[in-house]
Amino acid sequence: MPSVAVKLYSVFFKLILKHRLQNRIQNPLDENNHDTFGVTSRPEESIAAVNPSFTDGVATKDIHIDPHTSLSIRIFLPETCLVSTDSNFKFQSKPRVRALDNGSDNHQHGSSILNDPSHSLLRRNSLGSAEAEKILNRAETNRRNSYALGTDDSKSESGSYRGYSPSTRNCRKLPVMLQFHGGGFVSGSCDSMSNDFFCRRIAKLCDVIVLAVGYRLAPENRYPAAFEDGLKVLHWLAKQSNLAECSKSLGNTRVGGPDLKKSDVQRHIADAFGASMVEPWLAAHGDPSSSCALLLTLPVKNIVSLRSHYTLRSCGQIDLLHMESGMSFWSGCVLLGVSCGANIADYVARKYVESGRLLDPVKVVAQVLMYPFFIGSVPTHSEIRLANSYFYDKPMCILAWKLFLPEEEFSLDHPAANPLVPDRGPPLKRMPPTLTVVAEHDWMRDRAIAYSEELRKVNVDAPVLEYKDAVHEFATLDMLLKTPQAQACAEDIAIWVKKYISLRGHEFSY
Repeated sequence: MPSVAVKLYSVFFKLILKHRLQNRIQNPLDENNHDTFGVTSRPEESIAAVNPSFTDGVATKDIHIDPHTSLSIRIFLPETCLVSTDSNFKFQSKPRVRALDNGSDNHQHGSSILNDPSHSLLRRNSLGSAEAEKILNRAETNRRNSYALGTDDSKSESGSYRGYSPSTRNCRKLPVMLQFHGGGFVSGSCDSMSNDFFCRRIAKLCDVIVLAVGYRLAPENRYPAAFEDGLKVLHWLAKQSNLAECSKSLGNTRVGGPDLKKSDVQRHIADAFGASMVEPWLAAHGDPSSSCALLLTLPVKNIVSLRSHYTLRSCGQIDLLHMESGMSFWSGCVLLGVSCGANIADYVARKYVESGRLLDPVKVVAQVLMYPFFIGSVPTHSEIRLANSYFYDKPMCILAWKLFLPEEEFSLDHPAANPLVPDRGPPLKRMPPTLTVVAEHDWMRDRAIAYSEELRKVNVDAPVLEYKDAVHEFATLDMLLKTPQAQACAEDIAIWVKKYISLRGHEFSY
C-alpha cells in the first residue's frame, strides 16, 4: 500500500484539483471571444527556468514553433552529444585491453590514466589513444564554451547569449523523443518543475534529445486542439530535418566545401525577415530518421522480471537486436506520453501510420504510454474497484473530459478517450512497438492493459510494466519524482527504448 504521506498528499491534491475543475465548468468561456491562440500553462504551475548550458548534464531551451497558437516546445539536450562517436563499434575496449597486457610499465601507465579524472571521456569511450585525444580536446572545448559559445564565429558583439552553440564538425547525432505531459488536458505544462526534472532524467538515461511539447490546454481550446498540436510538432520535426539537410547541401556547394563556418551554413535558409529557420541544436545533434538493422524475433509468454517492483506481461513477441560487426545502429523518433499525454502520443502514432511517407525522413520507431488516460462507458474491473483511488479518481477525470471534449461530442466512448472502440484508425498491426506502464492502484490500468493485449494479438511488440503499490503518475508527480520506484521506472523505460533506437549501450535485462 502507498505510504501515509502519499495518502495525505492525495487527499489535499484531490480537493484542490476538484475545486479548480468545478470553477472552470461553472465559469464557461465566452464562445464569442474564443481565442485559438490558447494557453499552455496555468498561473499555479511552478515553472523551471531554461538552462542552455550543461551545468547538470542537460541543456535546455524553449522554442515557440507556431506563430498562430501558443504551441511551444522545450528541448532537452544531454551532454553526451559533445562526444563524437563516428568510430565503428569494433574499436571499443580493444586499446585498453592491449595496454593492460603489455607488461608492468604499460600496466602502470594504463592505471595512472584510468585513475586520472581528466581522462574520463577517454575512458568512457575506450577509443584509440590518438583518436580519443582528438575527441577529448573537441569535447573539452565545447564543454568550456557551453557557458559561453561553442565557436568564435557565432559570438555576438554584446555577449548576451551564454548558452551552448554547437559546432558543425563531428557532432554526435542522437535520436529524438517527443514527450507529452499529463494534467488531464486542463493543467500541466512542458516547463513545469516536475516535467523538467522527469525529462532531464529521461534524456540522460535514454541518451536522446527530448522535445517536451507545450500543447494548448482546455477549456480554452477543446478537442482536437491538443491532439493537432502533437501532430504539428511531428511535422515541424520533419521540416527541421529536411531544412538541416538542405543547409548542409547548400553549404557544401559553396567555396570551401565542408570547411564552411556554421554561421554561413545555417543562414542560407531564412524566413522573410532574414532569421534562420534551422534550429541549431537539432540540426547539429538530432537524428529523427531510421536506418536498417537486422532483427531476431522470439516468441515469449508471461516473463516475470527478477525485480520485485514490477511484472512484465508479454504474450506476443520480443525483438532482439542481432549485433553484427559493421552493422548500422537504430535511430529514430520515440513518442512518450504521460497520463493524458499518452492519449496524444497514441493519436500522433496513428496519424503517422496513416500518413505513409509524408513525414519522411522522420521515423517513429516506438512509443511509451505511461498510465494512459483511457476511459469507456462500460466500466472495467479496476474502474469499479478503484474508482476513488489516489490523486485522480474517476469522477474528477470525467470532469476533465467534460472540459476537454466539445459539449456536442461528449462521450466516454469518444475515440480520444476509449482506444478499444471500432473504426478508430489504421489497423493495429501497423502500429509501432508500444510499451505500456501501469500502476497497481490506478483505476485506469485495466483498459490500458486491454489495449496492449489487442496490440499483441496482431503481433505488435507491446509489453506491459505493472508497478506494485504504485499510484497514477507515480513516476512524474512532483512529490514522487525522487522515489526509488520513479527512478526504477525511468530506467526500465530506457532499457526498452534502447532496443529500438541504438545498439550502443543496449542492455538485455529480460
